[in-house]
Amino acid sequence: MTEYLTKDLQDAMEAARRAAQRRSARLCVHDGEEVHPVLRMWETGFALAAKDAPILHGFVDLYDGPRHLYQCLVMTSRVEEGERVYEFKRHSRVADSAPVDFERGEAEPALRLPRL
Repeated sequence: MTEYLTKDLQDAMEAARRAAQRRSARLCVHDGEEVHPVLRMWETGFALAAKDAPILHGFVDLYDGPRHLYQCLVMTSRVEEGERVYEFKRHSRVADSAPVDFERGEAEPALRLPRL
């Protein structure tokens, strides 16, 4: 279908698609104080908009809105179709709570009332 559209119209449609993708994205990468929205993510990496994206090497944090998802060791691999693609060397899921170093027993009530 795209072979019947003019080059200007194809470019406008692609720009609109990328703008909608940026607006709907909740995923973002935190590199120190800088925050960059993630266009798409897959098992071995993620992509940012090429015009806004820095060349990242090293540790970054990946968030879904306010929730911290991963600590990642990344490297920039390539730029394709207006996206800068980053590959994970390592990405570790962030735990919601600290690990326990003891066996948890059965849940006990928070308060026991004495017998009268």
